[in-house]
Amino acid sequence: MIHLPVARWALCIAALLSLPVAAQTARASGTEQAADAVRVLVLPNGETTLASPVPGRIIAMNAGLGLPFRQGDVLVSLDCEEPQARLAMAKAELTAATDQHEAKLRMQGLEQASDVEVALAASAVAKAKAQTDLYQFQISQCSIRAPWDGNTAKLHARSFMSVTAGQPLLDLVRRGPLLLKLNVPSRWMTGLKNGQDFEVSIDETGNTYPARVRRINSRVDPVSQTIELEATMLRSHADLLPGMSGVARFSGLR
Repeated sequence: MIHLPVARWALCIAALLSLPVAAQTARASGTEQAADAVRVLVLPNGETTLASPVPGRIIAMNAGLGLPFRQGDVLVSLDCEEPQARLAMAKAELTAATDQHEAKLRMQGLEQASDVEVALAASAVAKAKAQTDLYQFQISQCSIRAPWDGNTAKLHARSFMSVTAGQPLLDLVRRGPLLLKLNVPSRWMTGLKNGQDFEVSIDETGNTYPARVRRINSRVDPVSQTIELEATMLRSHADLLPGMSGVARFSGLR
């Protein structure tokens, strides 16, 4: 089960980007900034919270804080003894139902079984097969796998803990070029376009990186007279982490 942790970034974005542009730029360096510079927040390329799909006990936690993983890796293993036992019972019932159905078919050929008896035997086989599929699915839910390549951002549980269905287990951050959120003055709209390149200076690293506008909001905020942009870094940078902030600078905009 996967939940999207939107609230945490919404609060950060609101706090950082809802300031007037002049206040944002002044905060960036403590001095007056150029008119074409605005504050920017670094966001992950994707994130999610993995939750337990079934109740059970964690027997293995294969993830650690900040550790990388690959798509398909088993991050959490739950105790599956009960559904495995139920699967064994369902398979035995399926075998018995199949044998009974085949016997009824032979008896029908000898005119010793009616069509109704054969149909009931076939129904029993279908029911046993459905129960087998159900328990196989439940067993598959005991291995919680990574949805994509990334890193672990937070652990909500530990090995040998008993968890309930829907209980959060891990926060994951997707690997790849980071995203940027920024609000620019609405008067810039005539010079902005998707695919436009700009530079962003990150406070925590002191470095400047190339970025590109990916999406432009279709509505202007009437209070701040700004419009929201979503951008992406042109490539991955090992020194950048989600949550960092800085200043984006566009050329030729006033």
